[in-house]
Amino acid sequence: MKKWQNQLYEIIFEADTPLGKLFDIALLISILTSVMAVMLESVSFIDEKYHKELRVVEWIFTIGFSIEYVARIVSSKKPFNYIFSFYGIIDLLAIVPTYLSLIVVGSQSLVVIRAIRLLRVFRIFKLARFIGEGKYLLAAMKASRAKITVFLGAVLAMTMVMGTLMYLVEGHEHGFTSIPRSIYWAIVTMTTVGYGDISPQTAFGQFLASIVMVTGYAIIAVPTGILTVELSRGANISVNTQVCTNCGFDDHADDAKFCKKCGEDLHPTSDQSIDT
Repeated sequence: MKKWQNQLYEIIFEADTPLGKLFDIALLISILTSVMAVMLESVSFIDEKYHKELRVVEWIFTIGFSIEYVARIVSSKKPFNYIFSFYGIIDLLAIVPTYLSLIVVGSQSLVVIRAIRLLRVFRIFKLARFIGEGKYLLAAMKASRAKITVFLGAVLAMTMVMGTLMYLVEGHEHGFTSIPRSIYWAIVTMTTVGYGDISPQTAFGQFLASIVMVTGYAIIAVPTGILTVELSRGANISVNTQVCTNCGFDDHADDAKFCKKCGEDLHPTSDQSIDT
């Protein structure tokens, strides 16, 4: 990569330098402001009064984000790795709706998708406690996914059984018009949401409902306990924000010198970054 590409890459993709932090903070503010503009545009009396102004603001941000997207591609050693990455796709989706609105009326509302780009906040401020604990929670969720999957399967089977029983006990006359609708009632009751659109009227039906309600409290506690156990085991989580210029991999140890995925030098010298 040329020196200017390296410098641009550091500013746009990294969060370790003052310019990188400044760029990303400005980007977050721009994203929030543009999303707010779209939200305000959906309010009829505001749109009637400030429609032109809001559209101008939206186009200013869209053009700015378009320039940023192109800059990310240009500064990447392997552009396609960025283009087809999670953030690359989100960045593209953030600018497409506004251009699409020139053809399809109303599609500009889809620009709220760019709010997803706020996920970058976990890399931007380089606050170790946010980055580290975010990865820590993700690792715990991955470690407990098998147990939680089995648990959810058991809950699903239980709601099917209880829903079927309520269908047989209460019947059409009390609102339980089908087994799927009765299962819906069981899910709403078990999760303690309780919409109240249908409810048991017979004594036995109310007895079954009581069992479902009490069971619901226990069910809510189980996945929390599973996740807590994984969290209590502890793990060494990296808080490094260095992004590999070759493959885009960003989960490196704090003292890493080379990318553990492709072997690329994570800290190229100035001489190495200038093409001969």
